[in-house]
Amino acid sequence: MHAYRYEATGVAGFVQQLAVSYLTNGYHLYVNGRIPTHKDPYAVDRKLIARYDIAVSKWTRYRHKQADIARVQYLRYGRYFLLLATPGRHRFFEDEAAAIRNVARGQPIQFASYSIGIYNGRVSVRLPLCRFQELRGELLRIALRLDASSLENRFASLPFEPYAPVRRQLYSILRKVNAKRKTAGLELVDWRCIRSRRRVVKALQPSAISTAARGQEAA
Repeated sequence: MHAYRYEATGVAGFVQQLAVSYLTNGYHLYVNGRIPTHKDPYAVDRKLIARYDIAVSKWTRYRHKQADIARVQYLRYGRYFLLLATPGRHRFFEDEAAAIRNVARGQPIQFASYSIGIYNGRVSVRLPLCRFQELRGELLRIALRLDASSLENRFASLPFEPYAPVRRQLYSILRKVNAKRKTAGLELVDWRCIRSRRRVVKALQPSAISTAARGQEAA
């Protein structure tokens, strides 16, 4: 019996599963939403997974791909969820037509402090412009107030996984911080304080829906 896992272990797990497992495999069409506080998330999970026949085996997904039937995935963390699909024929496109977006056409997914999209044909995980500007302003304000060691600790403790675009954004901030410090005759911040490798985490919770649950929509 196939077990379909969909609940992320945390923010890092959600982003990893989305960027590394789904977007890279062509799941570029999506609908996002938030489950209301008065509803049971697991009941909503069961309903959506059954409605779109998501809990299928890899072999079934392969056969669907060969038959030009869209493949659909479901991903949730807390009360935020995504339905993701590949191009093709599927009930998903009829039911969700008004809400469907496409990451490959300039409509990135905004989640936590990340913007996850497709740029120049490649998956990109970066800080949204507003968050990047906020962080840059914050660090530049303290660039001359703290010593180099304290600033290095501040950069090292930033809660962002260092995907390549994120690293580039953080390095650009660090260059501006060091430019201010150099002008003031202060010790420069060591660029090695920015983590260069992201942590590979266990992305999904062990809780799952089996193929036996297919077709059994929750009320």
